[in-house]
Amino acid sequence: MSGHSKWHNIQQKKGKSDAARANVFTKIGREIAVAVKQGGPDPNSNSKLRDAIAKAKSNNMPNDNIARSIKKASGELGSINYEEMTYEGYGVGGTAFIVEALTDNKNRTAGDVRHLFDKFGGSMGTTGCVSFMFNKKGVITVSKADISEDDLMMFALEAGAEDINSEDDEVFEVLTAPSDLGSVREELEKNGVKILSAEVDMIPENEVTPDEQQQTTLLKMIDKLEELDDVQNIYHNAVITIQDEEEE
Repeated sequence: MSGHSKWHNIQQKKGKSDAARANVFTKIGREIAVAVKQGGPDPNSNSKLRDAIAKAKSNNMPNDNIARSIKKASGELGSINYEEMTYEGYGVGGTAFIVEALTDNKNRTAGDVRHLFDKFGGSMGTTGCVSFMFNKKGVITVSKADISEDDLMMFALEAGAEDINSEDDEVFEVLTAPSDLGSVREELEKNGVKILSAEVDMIPENEVTPDEQQQTTLLKMIDKLEELDDVQNIYHNAVITIQDEEEE
């Protein structure tokens, strides 16, 4: 669960309780609502909505839930305005954190996030205090069992990807510019490539390995941040080598 291994973060979420999985569906539903409000309810003409739907499907969100989220966003919930907010700060062990939120109450969300930074020995900083340590990239994961690196490299570069990372034992990571994530994913799918996940990620330039006690604290902080309805994504540069207590 290092800062750049989005695949393992996703797998960890999928393995958690039904309540945690429902929380993930709620967050994706909010992303769908924002996409509909910005670009309309038709995924054929709304690339952001297509990306949100693809993310929903990769997280095993039922089609009925997806359809309901689109319908609500274009109907009775269309009056709810979610703002995109980003918070930056530090966790224990000199780790850097970026927390992205969609909120209808900035004061509430900022207070909730700040409280958790403080509770677990960290501190929320000002905008820009750690974001320079990260590079924003689209990351598409593909199982190594499904395709060879040479074939994937050929398809990926033709589709407009920037590079492939093969360091993980289980998956390839296809890296793209954030704005190209959807188009590269769609081109790979046209070539029969099975996509495990496709999301924009913040990849740290340098990682930090805290001691085990600090890692335990960081995992608790991450879990509590993920429980906040307003929090959509959490990025960090910590290398986590211990197992989350919820997985044991």
